Amino acid sequence: MEIILMRHGKPTFTGSSKISSIEMAEWISQYDLSDTGNNIPPQSSKVLASSALYIISSPLPRALSSLTALGCNPDRIDEVFREANLPTFHIPAFRFSPIFWATVFRIMWLCGISRNVESLKMAKLRAAQAADILLTSVKVSNGPVLLMGHGMMNRLIAKELISMGWKESRRQGLGYWNASIYSLPEQKS
Repeated sequence: MEIILMRHGKPTFTGSSKISSIEMAEWISQYDLSDTGNNIPPQSSKVLASSALYIISSPLPRALSSLTALGCNPDRIDEVFREANLPTFHIPAFRFSPIFWATVFRIMWLCGISRNVESLKMAKLRAAQAADILLTSVKVSNGPVLLMGHGMMNRLIAKELISMGWKESRRQGLGYWNASIYSLPEQKS
């Protein structure tokens, strides 16, 4: 039995090349509404997705459109799998790339500064709930389950799976379309 945690493809929204920290809230909103457009998945992602007997997705457009690009339809769409939100902070006088601000704000979030968004502690609880859903799905389908999700939430779910005895058996790619495959080690009799 396998659980495949795959990150969505590259979203179409990029926005301005440099923005202020205060503009990040709007940038994040637009990013969350973005799908993947014509972003083509690598063949390895198509092969992995085709092996799944049950497919779960985050409700965000970038995850759903990634499944469409893979030629798959989700069996379940659930809010529990959506990305952990980024807090935003007003840091006056600077304009940087959205990726820079996202990195700074994610580090702050990981350090426990969550402001008006879900805390890391709450995201970990949600990841535990997500892992339980994946475990139930893999038992019911009796075969590979694919989650089309997001970078941070997939990492939190992976930690939960590992704490439950699952092992990362393979990893493919970096960035968009990356996937990690988890399996239960065979029990010795």
